[in-house]
Amino acid sequence: MRPFSYERPTDLAAAIALLSEHGPEARVLAGGTDLVIRLRDGTLQPALVVDVKGIPELAPRIDQRGDALVISAGSTMTDVAEHPLVQRHFPALVEAARVVGSVQIRNRATLAGNQCNASPAADTAPPLLVYGARLTIVGPAGEREVSLNDFFVRSGVTTLTVGELVAAISLPLPAQSVGSAFQRRTRRRGHDLASVTLAASVDGQGRIRLAYGSLGPRPLLFVAESGEPPLDDWFAAARPSPTSMRAAPDYRLAMLRVLAQRALAAARERLAAA
Repeated sequence: MRPFSYERPTDLAAAIALLSEHGPEARVLAGGTDLVIRLRDGTLQPALVVDVKGIPELAPRIDQRGDALVISAGSTMTDVAEHPLVQRHFPALVEAARVVGSVQIRNRATLAGNQCNASPAADTAPPLLVYGARLTIVGPAGEREVSLNDFFVRSGVTTLTVGELVAAISLPLPAQSVGSAFQRRTRRRGHDLASVTLAASVDGQGRIRLAYGSLGPRPLLFVAESGEPPLDDWFAAARPSPTSMRAAPDYRLAMLRVLAQRALAAARERLAAA
């Protein structure tokens, strides 16, 4: 591990100033479940690590604000999976959060960090895309909002600019009954990276939203306003890596179709029971 400086600011302004000053040489520490590993193996060698766990505005918190559920950047996977409003309105997110790593990882890893890593295999990205998640981003120019679908660029790359960090994730509360479900495929049970991740939702008007990951440089979202979804067209956008050790491309594409059918069936059952 290469030596680095460590700062633990106690307010957002100080954190933004540090990130702005050091630019790409700085990294944010929230849960640290990905960062610490990469520091140890040398794939990341920042000059500065900015620990944001002491900033009150980012402290773990899940609140309903108007017609949205707001999840602060410090909220962990365990916080998300155990919150009654998340369980009531966003079951696919609960299902995804419950399979991230091990119990110890879920107690540390944050939902916001899972998006900021921009891993195509991030378990929580597909359900958040299906639910229309928006990110509140703070930085030197102030505060802005961006949809999660516009946040991802490619593996490891987001639209965050120098000095910016994610402060919260907002999920619009459904105005009508919605059924949703999450599916994943891994080589083995436990804390393995997924070969395929997929979430789907169906509402009372027949609108279908489906998102999948691990099959290209970023998770993808698709929407059908009515009727049967054009799965062949949607799956044609999948680009599984031919060199991945987790699964061969043909297997991933086959499992993508299987998981989509399972998720859509589960979502429709939940809609009928709502």
